[in-house]
Amino acid sequence: MTSVELKKTLHNGGPVFGTLIVSPSPFWPKVLGDCGLDFVFIDTEHIALDRSQVSWMCRTYAAMGLPPLVRTVSPSPYEATMLLDDGAAGVVAPYIEQAEQVQQLRGATKLRPLKGQRLNDTIAGEPLPGDLANYAHGLNENNLLIVNIESVPAVENLDRILDVPGIDSVLIGPHDLSCNLGKPEQYDDPTFLKTAETIFTKARAKGIGAGIHAWGDTASQARFVNMGANLLIHKADITFFKNGIRDELAEIREKIGLQPDDTATGEVNI
Repeated sequence: MTSVELKKTLHNGGPVFGTLIVSPSPFWPKVLGDCGLDFVFIDTEHIALDRSQVSWMCRTYAAMGLPPLVRTVSPSPYEATMLLDDGAAGVVAPYIEQAEQVQQLRGATKLRPLKGQRLNDTIAGEPLPGDLANYAHGLNENNLLIVNIESVPAVENLDRILDVPGIDSVLIGPHDLSCNLGKPEQYDDPTFLKTAETIFTKARAKGIGAGIHAWGDTASQARFVNMGANLLIHKADITFFKNGIRDELAEIREKIGLQPDDTATGEVNI
């Protein structure tokens, strides 16, 4: 899938499926190429990756037909522009709560290379002179802008956020949203599920994609799609490694008569 195809699908259909890639190992793309993924998610907010690693990952996965969606450290328009320069197909902006934040990110992702007063005037509605409008559109038409909805204020302001032109999808950060709702990691709680469905429904009604980074079992993830999500980030590479090695070592211990190791903890949350 190309970034253009991903963008069209988010607005018009879906679902599309990806996973969080924690490892920058050059062996990883060879393994992931035939796993049925539509895109990959790279997270610089919570994962220690330097800029050269992120750029290498972006350009490699994009060349494989796996558009890389990269979350910035903060909702900074400067970080968003940097990641697009480094090869990201799209930017995921964390912890958005205000429409004004999205306007700035729109400038960074949809109106490059405009900066300063020229950018502020354009965001305010002033037309661009000469050939600049066509140039900016052509330069940025394939970029994706995705905003994390992770708090009660974000949900309360969702209508205004969705009215900002240029958003390609919203994405629920379930850990932060559940905590903000007072239901930490209670992803089956009715309050969390109702809030998630509200976010999905409002975004899809506007022709904007709606997604979630889901950590539960496959049934719970399918439920989110049935509720309206058309972008699903399925766990993370580190989760599959952890679960696989834990479960198979437990089986080996059982087969040779050893007691199972009960020290394993729950899921990884990022």
